[in-house]
Amino acid sequence: MFKKLLHGLNQRKVKVFSLFLLCSFLAWFLSNLSESYESRADFTINYRNLPDTLLLGKNSENTLEAKLKTSGFQFLYFNFFKKRIDLDVSQVTHQNGNYVLTEATLKKQIEQQLSQNISLMDLGRNQLKVDLYQVVSREVPIKADVSLQFEQNYILDGALEITPNHVVVKGPGNEVDTLKSIVTGPLQLANLSADFSREVPLIFPKGLDNTIFSNGRVNVSGKVVRFSEKVFQVPVQVVNLPEGYQVKTFPNVVTILCKATVDQLKELSLNDFGVTADYGQLNGTDKNTLFLRLSKSPENVYDVKLQEPSVNFVLEQE
Repeated sequence: MFKKLLHGLNQRKVKVFSLFLLCSFLAWFLSNLSESYESRADFTINYRNLPDTLLLGKNSENTLEAKLKTSGFQFLYFNFFKKRIDLDVSQVTHQNGNYVLTEATLKKQIEQQLSQNISLMDLGRNQLKVDLYQVVSREVPIKADVSLQFEQNYILDGALEITPNHVVVKGPGNEVDTLKSIVTGPLQLANLSADFSREVPLIFPKGLDNTIFSNGRVNVSGKVVRFSEKVFQVPVQVVNLPEGYQVKTFPNVVTILCKATVDQLKELSLNDFGVTADYGQLNGTDKNTLFLRLSKSPENVYDVKLQEPSVNFVLEQE
């Protein structure tokens, strides 16, 4: 029983001693952290205010080391959380083919972002080289890679609309100059009978490592309308006849099938169509046949088809 009592007392003493030791250590630790020290800390660089004629290359430094004087608490914080420093790239100077931020410029920018209880002692460098390169900028048109299938008697009214219809490309001249157009990702729509609008990504060419694009997606839309058909009987006009001759064609009128919206078909007349046969292009192997050509047709209709490819004829002297 005596041994158990002694063992219990010893355990209590160890616990009390450990508690006092921990408190003493914490008091010493906090006292030391409250004092000022000089040490080095790393800052994460955020480049900003890039001039329009320059772009940031991939070899630019991401961190900057500086010697600071501040409390131990602040250095403890820096060990867990890196502080970000904004560097104004518009203040770079061009020296010996390189773009650099001088030591004086760096110190001024950094000091403006440090709190009052932090003093910048030294940077350990006299300049920071920034990987910048000259760029050109121009607009490149966008082409849609679209496959459309319509329900019966429906068509696309007008052209596809791409919004925006161009992308602003910025990069080195030798990369930007290779671009003629930018193509969208494939868009396939079936059984269309109503207007549509879809957002699609842009497909950028490979190998343009130093080129940036103003946007990566566009909207492709179209207006879908119902169409109808109408047949027109159009007279054949023969051109380039030899002097002193006239020609009769068989038949003398041919059929044209026009597909358009109902409203468009109502406004069409025979005067909107023309069919010609060129006697000067007479096929030497068949002296009785003239091939026909659609010489006049209305604009903005879905389709116009000449139903007869040729006519027979008789040449008569006047």
